[in-house]
Amino acid sequence: MTNEFPQVLTIAGSDSDGSAGMQADLHTFFIRKTYGMSVLVAAVAGNSYGIHAAETLPLAFIDQQFEVLADDFKIKASKTGMLSDAALIGTVVKAYQTYDFGPLVVDPVITTKHGAQLLENEAFKALKQQLLPLATVATPNFFEAQLLTGRTIQSEADQASAARDIQALGVKNIIVKGWHHQDDQQEVADYVLLADGSDFWLRHSYFDTTHINGTGDTLSATIAAEIAKGQSVANAIRTAHDVTTAAIASEIAVGHQFGPINHWAAQSVN
Repeated sequence: MTNEFPQVLTIAGSDSDGSAGMQADLHTFFIRKTYGMSVLVAAVAGNSYGIHAAETLPLAFIDQQFEVLADDFKIKASKTGMLSDAALIGTVVKAYQTYDFGPLVVDPVITTKHGAQLLENEAFKALKQQLLPLATVATPNFFEAQLLTGRTIQSEADQASAARDIQALGVKNIIVKGWHHQDDQQEVADYVLLADGSDFWLRHSYFDTTHINGTGDTLSATIAAEIAKGQSVANAIRTAHDVTTAAIASEIAVGHQFGPINHWAAQSVN
């Protein structure tokens, strides 16, 4: 019976207000009935107004976290969050190639939800060339898909083409999250391309809310959790879409400005 309960790993930073990063991942693992573990790579001092300071942990300490987890546990799937520089990405890649932590979901945190680039060029290059080829699933947002492919996405056909370009980088399965910033927008369309070449669209209503912190974390964490429980990648992505949509739809009154999504509201999703 040792280690039979589904265990999932997040490789991410700590967000002090609990709305995103490692905390959002662990919230998600819990509501999906999996046991969440973490390799902490950074910490930020932030609240609903924004991030005020950030520190990356020493690489040797990050290495040791991977080592001790591998010595004891049977991690069935993992996901990455924000990896801020090329050296950190290289450390994560080396550890993932050394230890068996199951299929990897890469949330390529390259830009903010509004398109501001977060990674310097060397870190972007390392993510694209070293980390993404290890991914079982990648979950870029609209802006990240444009940066990864050099495409301007102006239509659903462009969105699908971007997914094919990302798959050519070595990623097996991709969900390209759609544009969701128009004032009169009614719907968001996410495109999914699977390793076997099949594809489908996932559509949901657009919610005009400032409580969207942790949406990308929750989507990618749910995919990892469902894979750890034995779901197919396609079903894991569908479940993740439903969980994230439910968590956005029912706003939670936390913070003064940009708040978290509501994980409690998503607990009933099958």
